Amino acid sequence: MNTALLQYYEAIETASREMLVAARHGDWDRVVKLEGACAVLISQLKHAAGENALGVEESQVKSRIMQRILLNDAEIRRLAEPWLEDLDQMLAGEPRNILH
Repeated sequence: MNTALLQYYEAIETASREMLVAARHGDWDRVVKLEGACAVLISQLKHAAGENALGVEESQVKSRIMQRILLNDAEIRRLAEPWLEDLDQMLAGEPRNILH
């Protein structure tokens, strides 16, 4: 069993879960930091995957992990949309909507 590769997937899943928690709290600086950590892990995974292969059972575990990562990512994107829209407006120089 190739546990080293699965450990990379699990570490990426953990980071994505932490990103989701940070996004739910509006801590976008932490989200960005964790996104950088994910990028490093993904790079390391790509290198390790080139040298090793997963078996059938491991591939099934990987698929379940990837599904959870994708669900986390979708929720993070949903939470980020209002923040990104505000950022776009600020960069475009448009006034923000302020309730009176």
